[in-house]
Amino acid sequence: MEFVLQSRDPQSSARTGVITTGHGEIRTPIFMPVGTVGSVKGVYHRDLKEDIGAEIILGNTYHLYLRPGLDILRAAGGLHRFENWDRPILTDSGGFQVFSLAPIRKLTPDGCTFSSHIDGSRHTFTPENNVDTQRIIGADIIMALDECCPGDADEKYAAKSLRLTQQWLERFAARFDSTEPLYGYSQTMFPIIQGCVYPGLRRQAVEHALTLDNANRGGYAIGGLAVGEPTEKMYEMLEFTCPLLPDNKPRYLMGVGTPANILEGIARGVDMFDCVMPTRNARNGMLFTWNGVMNMRNAKWADDFSPLDPDGTSLVDSTYTKAYLRHLFIAGEMFAAMIATEHNLAFYLDLVRTARRHIEAGDFASWKDVTVPRLTQRL
Repeated sequence: MEFVLQSRDPQSSARTGVITTGHGEIRTPIFMPVGTVGSVKGVYHRDLKEDIGAEIILGNTYHLYLRPGLDILRAAGGLHRFENWDRPILTDSGGFQVFSLAPIRKLTPDGCTFSSHIDGSRHTFTPENNVDTQRIIGADIIMALDECCPGDADEKYAAKSLRLTQQWLERFAARFDSTEPLYGYSQTMFPIIQGCVYPGLRRQAVEHALTLDNANRGGYAIGGLAVGEPTEKMYEMLEFTCPLLPDNKPRYLMGVGTPANILEGIARGVDMFDCVMPTRNARNGMLFTWNGVMNMRNAKWADDFSPLDPDGTSLVDSTYTKAYLRHLFIAGEMFAAMIATEHNLAFYLDLVRTARRHIEAGDFASWKDVTVPRLTQRL
């Protein structure tokens, strides 16, 4: 993987660049739609490419390991061929899913033992077999196995959690460096920087990860944020952590977030984002727009026959009306979730593309300050 920085905003830490992978280029800053089990819920791949403009999507190691399983994925030739997606894919190691399943998991220096949410069967992720699993899945970018520390953890627990993540990272990196991709294209790995809301721990995490840095580390992920800590703490940790990371490698903020979060993250030097919010909230009737957030179940839209979003870039924005989409949600039609999902993902991709243009123009900071209040209002 290769990353080339292209431009910087003079009034913030925002920047643009291009990531080159075996499955094509990714222009940063970028938002990555989440395709947990091998699909972005409710969206055709054709529309992901042509209407939404997705340049990379995600898969999740925990879920894909359990279903369809590694035998099927290997027989298919990896996740790209299995789901017929020819652009880049990134996989999470499954660490966050293990974190969210706290009652049915056990962490040890060796790895993590957990119970399947599907049938209760017991499984273990070690750093070594997690590398092997992600090799079989075949993503272009893979994440190191880590423990995702709760955002409200005290410093003692956060330090203990970080030590475990560092031990796992050393073993994960060694396994990655001693193995090869399976399907004829390159893979790269990102260490995950943990440390909760404690600057000293975040610094330790970066310094430790940099001792393992080499050509196989295509970038760095910032984890353990948007998991219960106040939003301002998240921004504080980004301001502290991003300058410590290599300038010539992309920075990925995991699992974040709202449109405002994304612009604030870009301003602090983040290049890559993912979140289930645009798809999950779409299924519940929430639409994100340049003028604020719309709840499509509200009665106010019942007789509003104006286009869904006059400022939207998606085909659905000019094809359907607010009244029609509200009717579909009230009637319980699955088409409602499909329209809303396509709109939200197209908006998120439009958001980062527009941010990129303002970074290139040199006025991102002032544009962001005017835009964020609009994005957060309720319509």
